[in-house]
This record gives sequence, C-alpha cells and structure tokens, in this order.
Amino acid sequence: MSEITLSVKGLRKSIGKKEIIRGIDFDLKKGEVFGFLGPNGAGKTTTIRMLVGLIKPSAGSIEIGGYNLRNNFTKAMAQMGCIVENPELYSYLTGWENLEHFARMLPEVDRSHMNYVVKLVRLEERIQDPVKTYSLGMRQRLGIAQALLGKPKVLILDEPTNGLDPMGIREMRNFIRYLAEEDGLTVLVSSHLLSEIQLMCDRVAIISKGSVIKVDYVENLLAMQEKVIWQVEPREAAKEILSSVTDVIDGPDGTIITPYLEIQSANWNQMLVEKGIHVNEMNRKSPALEDLFLELTGGESID
Repeated sequence: MSEITLSVKGLRKSIGKKEIIRGIDFDLKKGEVFGFLGPNGAGKTTTIRMLVGLIKPSAGSIEIGGYNLRNNFTKAMAQMGCIVENPELYSYLTGWENLEHFARMLPEVDRSHMNYVVKLVRLEERIQDPVKTYSLGMRQRLGIAQALLGKPKVLILDEPTNGLDPMGIREMRNFIRYLAEEDGLTVLVSSHLLSEIQLMCDRVAIISKGSVIKVDYVENLLAMQEKVIWQVEPREAAKEILSSVTDVIDGPDGTIITPYLEIQSANWNQMLVEKGIHVNEMNRKSPALEDLFLELTGGESID
C-alpha cells in the first residue's frame, strides 16, 4: 500500500448554527497529484484553510505525515507546504535572497538543501536575478521552492495556474507532475480549470454543499460516464427498443444517447439490426471531467 501522507477523517466545521463542512473523508498518497474541486460555496476553501492550520475544525481529524494536527500542531505543519494563488515575494531581492530570507525562519535548512530546491523548481539559471525580472510562472516556481524549504511531505497549491498564459499553464502542469514523480511529493491542487485537473491529477475529490460526493481516479470517473451516441432510423422505434434494455436520453440532431458498456453496447447494436433498424452511426464518447463535474453537482459553477 502506498504511504498515506495526508489523512482526513470525519472533518466538520460549523460557524454558529450553520454547518459548513459535513463530515469529509479522504486520504492522499505519496507521489500523487490530487485534485480538489468544488462549486461556489461548496466548502473547498474552508477545508483547505483547516488543512493548513488557519482555522480549527469543529470535529474530525487531520493527520499530516503521521502527525495529528490537533495534538501535535508544530510537527504536523512541518510536513506541509502551501501556496495560495500568487506567492508573496520581495521583488527587489534576487530569487536566492528570497530563499535565504525564508530559510532563516526554519530549522536545519542548509545551503545544499536550498540548492536542491532551486534545481527541483528549475531556476538554476535565474536564481541570482532580481525577482522583478521573473515571469509569473517563474514567480510561482520560486514560491513553491520557498514552500519546499521545510522538506514537507504534502504540498497544497490553491489555483497554481491563476493568471498564467496557456504556455505557462502547460509548464506549471508538467512541473507539478514532475514534483510528484521525481521528488515523491504529495500535491493537492485546487483549480477552476477542470481540463487542467483532468490532465494533471491522478485522483480527484469533488465536494458539494460541504460533503465529498466522489473520490476516485480520474480515468475511473470518466469511464463510468462514457456514452454511445446513436444515429438510427426509424428513430422512435429504435428508442423504444433501447429503452427496454438501458437508460436512454434524447441527443442533439435527432440522436439517441445511452451509457457505454463494452459488451452490452455491441449486443444492443445487433438487436437493433435484427429488428430492422438502420444504425447509421454508433459513436462512443468519452466525457470531459467538466461534464462529470456538472452532472454530479447539479450544474453548479466551480470556484
């Protein structure tokens, strides 16, 4: 079993009489990129604030690197690094001077480890330049280097691609994958760019109305939602036949949509042909994570 680096059990948060977070559970594993998604007001930001120690849970437990956050706060937080949107940096200092400044606040951060994180975030050629000359993507990577100075096991990135152009978004996606695969970090990413989460993450948790409604590998979630789009004649007779064996919805341009089930879908096609239905097209469609997200959350927009 992969090492569990972050474990959340029965997490709840109430403000006054209103319960905002309603019993959240999930585990994160070493070396994985984990997407955390939620519509506006779902409780995603509140959950992240509890994970990084900014607010206390009303109930439940958080363990980071094997340390309980409530009972052993200092050691638990030493296992955690976090960047929320754009990192705060001193633009008039060089990248290296920024790291030196933050390293002074941490125990046992030597020059060799600073060199290691600089190499890890691929800033060797620019680390001695003033931060004011950095692109936004470089600033993000320097901020991540800062978060890695304390040698955390878990890195939380809230909207890491915010403000980046398409090239910067792709570079950040590849960089996050690199951190997980090469350094064994656990990376939790929240983002409103669902297409990027789909490309970047191993697993995702979808939160709605204070509860996690789905946690699974991205490929498993998408496989569950695969569809077949049928172009058939006569349409109504075909719809009646398909309705007798599976769920059917009306698609655009007179098409019929059913779930995709590998063996059954072929059998359904044969059944239609045997009953005199002309199957002009039978297209298998894999949904985007965005489609699944909207279906699970009832069409709510993401943060």
